[in-house]
Amino acid sequence: MRVLAHASLGGTGLRAEALRDALLGLVGPRGTLVVPAFTPANSRTSTAHQKRIAGLDEAQVAAFRDRMPAFDRERTPSEGMGALAEAVRTAPGAARSAHPQTSFAALGKDADALCAGHRLESHLGEETPLGKMCWEGGQVLMINVGFSVCTAFHLAEYRIPKPPLRMYECVVKVNLPGGQPGRQGERWTAYEDVALDDSDFAEIGMSFPESRVRRGRVGGVPAMLFSVPDAVDHAREWMTENRR
Repeated sequence: MRVLAHASLGGTGLRAEALRDALLGLVGPRGTLVVPAFTPANSRTSTAHQKRIAGLDEAQVAAFRDRMPAFDRERTPSEGMGALAEAVRTAPGAARSAHPQTSFAALGKDADALCAGHRLESHLGEETPLGKMCWEGGQVLMINVGFSVCTAFHLAEYRIPKPPLRMYECVVKVNLPGGQPGRQGERWTAYEDVALDDSDFAEIGMSFPESRVRRGRVGGVPAMLFSVPDAVDHAREWMTENRR
């Protein structure tokens, strides 16, 4: 089984490392555990970045952006993804996809294959770990969180007719011309992609058929398990009918 896990462990008494190891034991030696390892503040076009520069004048904003480190998939921590995501990302042998804003981390048999080839121009589309999990029948496990943070719904935004697009900018590492092999610098890069919007995800989840969800408890807190394809198909139908 390939499992995309979301968890909020604050106040639960659950230890991230113990939960990670328990989930790896459940998926088994042929399974793969995947988590979002997003870094939304690595972008001057993101809400997370705008919050960080709120109240700064123009010169202070420019200085702040000059100091922003480029995404490093080996070292850059995820932001707001929770302790489980970091426990997976930092575990020995973990793989991480290369997107500077919406990377995924994984442990297990197919970790490297799932995390390979994550294109810059596709945050959460087909050519991403999420897209691969959908095509290959992965599962979503949500522990102590609701549908409002269901990453799988984002793939549906790429499958609706004529999805709205927008420009994104983020700071990335680049190989320096004429430099020594492996010598890298940093630069800002801009690219166009689908305009991601999770504001209606809770509403989408409310209409997700209960028959497609397995509910239980993990460490005394609510948990849900459902298939990635079912979640994406439902969200695509809902968005096609309700988004304008």
